[in-house]
Amino acid sequence: MSDMRYIIIGIVLIFSGFLILGIFGHDYQIANIEASEFDECYEYYNDKEPVTVSCSSKIFNQTLFFAIVIVLIVSGIISLVKGVKGKWDNEVKSEDMVGPGGDKNPEKD
Repeated sequence: MSDMRYIIIGIVLIFSGFLILGIFGHDYQIANIEASEFDECYEYYNDKEPVTVSCSSKIFNQTLFFAIVIVLIVSGIISLVKGVKGKWDNEVKSEDMVGPGGDKNPEKD
């Protein structure tokens, strides 16, 4: 058997990493294109005109965002591997087992 806690945590971390990347990733994709093609970067808003910002700060924000997403996904993978290799369910002592056939000690009553 495997340690289900780590498997569930791993699935949640990987799912949240991809979910964050899918929802917020489009905001961080354009910084490299703006920096290489136009030499000027802009911050876009829905209700006002674009504002010129430093390209290095925009690229740093993009790198930081993707680093956070990568950390979430990698930690989820590590948790999955630990859960699959875990021996938590196998290391239960026979006197601690409960359920049908688990209580072999007649002196416990």
